[in-house]
Amino acid sequence: MSHQHEGFVYDHLLYELHARNRSNLTILETLIQNQRLVQKGLILPGRFPGLFAGTGTGERKIYDAQQKQTLPGAKARFEGDAATNDTTVDNAYTFHGGVKDFLSKVVKRNSIDDLGMALVGTVHYGRKYNNAFWNGSQMTYGDGDGELFSTFVIEDVVGHEMAHGVTEKTSGLIYQGQSGALNEHFSDVVGVLCRQYRAGLTADKDTWLVGPGLWTTKVNGRALRDMLNPGTAYDDPKVGKDPQPAHMKDLYTGWSDNGGVHINSGIPNRAFANFARAVGGNAWERPFEIWYATNCGTNRVGSKADFKAFALKTLENCKALHPSLEAALKAAWVEVAVLTA
Repeated sequence: MSHQHEGFVYDHLLYELHARNRSNLTILETLIQNQRLVQKGLILPGRFPGLFAGTGTGERKIYDAQQKQTLPGAKARFEGDAATNDTTVDNAYTFHGGVKDFLSKVVKRNSIDDLGMALVGTVHYGRKYNNAFWNGSQMTYGDGDGELFSTFVIEDVVGHEMAHGVTEKTSGLIYQGQSGALNEHFSDVVGVLCRQYRAGLTADKDTWLVGPGLWTTKVNGRALRDMLNPGTAYDDPKVGKDPQPAHMKDLYTGWSDNGGVHINSGIPNRAFANFARAVGGNAWERPFEIWYATNCGTNRVGSKADFKAFALKTLENCKALHPSLEAALKAAWVEVAVLTA
């Protein structure tokens, strides 16, 4: 998979926001900076040999860019360091640890690469930068502009972006069309489940929102995406309406957003959320075991998998791991019309 996937706030949405908020120059600056990062291949940390190798234990390394556009920045808080006076630094430290714990305890994975790579993050990137991204080596977080975006150091945003690294190391789902939407979907699943796991939330108790707290109170929005009810996360003249479909009949087929990688992820998102709620209990247990096997295990999908191929592979893994759940799983895929009854 190319490292050149977009940040948590994807370019298709940023262009929409720019068109609706011409006076907000931070949106335009974010788009320009995104293009600069893509032109550089996003592999900026490669300029610091050995810095991100780690000790094989997935230790945390949080840096502070101090509102500059350089990575990684100044050391802020490393594994074992005491809390700082910077809430953003400390939240990043906590949430990076949450991803490490989730991968280690839920799926017995040693950090993102399964070899214990350090979990590196840079906060306060740029001035009012409206995004967060994984670049193949580390996480980077802007502070948001305070007008549309509040913060990007949000637990499920951290988990979502780091999960791109897990997919990169396993199925390598190509970041285009339905395979790209599955890539985004798996990251949404991991991000939301990291939150559920750390808070001890069962499938019926969580909101299934992706990025709650991302929008400021000036925006009529609950999050960037809603896994249970795709297309309902936000609706405001300043930002537009959540474009995610919840059913194959509304599949986006245009060229924008790499063929709908963020837009169409709503379809498998709804299937997973409905399946997890039908199973009950902890979604990070049996439901995610099936999903992890499908994306990351020995019986995983290929890099060009479409929704139907992914769904059929989940059924194969379900039969092998939890055969009693087959009916509920198929029903979830049928409900969004990826499979037929």
